[in-house]
Amino acid sequence: MSGCVTALEYEGGIVAIDSGMVRPQMAACYLLETDSAIAVIETGNTHSAERILNMIASRGRQPQEVSHVIVTHVHLDHAGGAGTLMQHLPGASLVVHPRGARHMIDPSRLEASARAVYGDSEFDAMYGSLVPVPEERVLVMDDQESLMVGNRNLLFMDAPGHARHHFTIWDEHSRGWFAGDTFGLSYRELDTENGSFIFPTTTPIQFDPPVLISSIGRMMEKEPENMYLTHFGRVRDLHRLAADMRSSVLKFVEFAERFENEEERGQKIESAMMEWLFHRARKHGVRCEDEKLYDLLIGDVTLNTQGIEFWLDHGRE
Repeated sequence: MSGCVTALEYEGGIVAIDSGMVRPQMAACYLLETDSAIAVIETGNTHSAERILNMIASRGRQPQEVSHVIVTHVHLDHAGGAGTLMQHLPGASLVVHPRGARHMIDPSRLEASARAVYGDSEFDAMYGSLVPVPEERVLVMDDQESLMVGNRNLLFMDAPGHARHHFTIWDEHSRGWFAGDTFGLSYRELDTENGSFIFPTTTPIQFDPPVLISSIGRMMEKEPENMYLTHFGRVRDLHRLAADMRSSVLKFVEFAERFENEEERGQKIESAMMEWLFHRARKHGVRCEDEKLYDLLIGDVTLNTQGIEFWLDHGRE
């Protein structure tokens, strides 16, 4: 492989690859390997495709062995590189939620809206151009449908709450969910002797607290042993983490209701969320300097604040 790319290998033929977005170990793409086929789950951005292809080669496999590229939802840190990657995987189908398929076939609206937020130069640096996927190569999976990757059965579950175009993928072999963003964020830098630290991630237009709590509950009905998060890697001790996720979603609702009618609402929500996360992290045993902890959290705190504000203004209608 060219360069040094973080990869975390787990039992059952599962490898988390650092997508290279933003900072090390911020966003993962996964290989799920069987004897006769491979699935790629999450694609990162356009620039991530080379990392994924290099990892496939480093494991002695061929691009032709990839049968499916699966994106949990079409946010660009999960699916922005899908079109570019598919150009290098001639035998693969792109598997996507019914609400997201049209954006993979014609990503122009996704790209235009993101460019409006970030500006052209930052968008190009972060995501690169979005490449359409031919419609005949797109496979839509509805709730409770399944597909085979080699001899491995994957079950798909509609999992809204973070986004309405989100599914999660159950792998019976590993007793694990590929959870996308539904089961939150857990950065490895925040691991302590007390285990993983987790908190929810919202989106500026589709955060739905009660629905998100319901999706977490449905996932836990399988009594999973593993959650494979896009941000970042595998977590266990799932009953504790599920309880943390539920209470944290309710905390977001509390922030919303506390500051709903205040001036500078967003700034107050952001400050309260950062203070709450700092307190939780220190109680969990995170010992890094305040500046490093702030830098790890600020991007997500800003995005979560936007999600809460949009839900206040539009999501409860």
